[in-house]
Amino acid sequence: MRGNWIRSLLLSSCLLALAACGNSPGCRAVTGAAMGAAGGAAIGALAGNPALGAAAGGIAGGATGALTSPNQVSAGFSPLCD
Repeated sequence: MRGNWIRSLLLSSCLLALAACGNSPGCRAVTGAAMGAAGGAAIGALAGNPALGAAAGGIAGGATGALTSPNQVSAGFSPLCD
């Protein structure tokens, strides 16, 4: 059980590093939330609760995208906005 928690935490950290593409804060928040929710759902499925994982991942990814600049974290150009 503890190994799954640590593995999920490490994977979440890696996904958050990729959680923002685009240039505007709004676009970065939307794309970050989408990528965070997808990653969180995958991790949550491993832990037994994909809905909670998606919610936590979406919140964390959206916050990371909105609160960082493209100079700090960038996953490249966003085909959805900008």
